[in-house]
Amino acid sequence: MPQFTAGELETMKILWTHGELKPAEIQKHYSKPIKNPALRSYLSILLEKGHITRTLVGKAYYYKAKTRQKSAFQKMLGELVDNFCEGSSETLLVNLLKKEKLTEKELLRIKELADKNSNSSTGRNK
Repeated sequence: MPQFTAGELETMKILWTHGELKPAEIQKHYSKPIKNPALRSYLSILLEKGHITRTLVGKAYYYKAKTRQKSAFQKMLGELVDNFCEGSSETLLVNLLKKEKLTEKELLRIKELADKNSNSSTGRNK
């Protein structure tokens, strides 16, 4: 099961970008109009899943992302690899490279980044 539905993900993106907000403020940042009950449903589900927190200030609740964007991205990437690439990161990368039709310069840059990451994770430097 995916970590976020499309609506939940849009809500999270708004909170990651803008920080702590009231529902009316979140609503203003949606790419398409969203009715209050739908937004409240997303907020309730995200609270239940533990991805956001809420704080009562006066009579209004303020919502804030608890799950960090980077960790959500890595989890979703892992789900993508598991669900569509039979657990193979290589399959994901090959398909992504084919789809994007990168230039030779971009491919070299990716290789440099991969080499740098490989060297730093093994403790070696060039």
